[in-house]
Amino acid sequence: MKHIETSLVNDSNPASSSENIAQELAKRQDCVDVWTPDNEGNKDASQASKTHSIDENAIIDAISTVYDPEIPVNVYELGLIYAIDLHDDGRINVEMTLTAPNCPSAQELPVMIQQAIEKVPGVTQVQVNVVWDPPWDVSRMSDEARLTLNMF
Repeated sequence: MKHIETSLVNDSNPASSSENIAQELAKRQDCVDVWTPDNEGNKDASQASKTHSIDENAIIDAISTVYDPEIPVNVYELGLIYAIDLHDDGRINVEMTLTAPNCPSAQELPVMIQQAIEKVPGVTQVQVNVVWDPPWDVSRMSDEARLTLNMF
């Protein structure tokens, strides 16, 4: 299995990010490899990624096609995707959150993400779980998303 950390790494608060990553990794002892947006994961990530049949960038690209209907930024850039687990047998598990518990798109966004990932070659099964801890905040957004939404 390959585990991809996404929103847990945030350049604006490195101490908090390191703590979050350490806690998440402690929970996931069965990880073969860890990838973060800043490539702060396993030093052997380039070698390990060659052994996986599903391209992690293809999964991220698929997720990036999904937009919150109320916000003109894709869910990946919004920081709604917390983790992606790539299993060798083609199963993909995604942990995501929403901008708020009463989000009007709460039912449709996980389904849209699942359907987007299912189109990636080699994917056999997709499970998308909505989590609320840690809560989403604007610091999880990419710089590109902040620029688009004028949130600097």
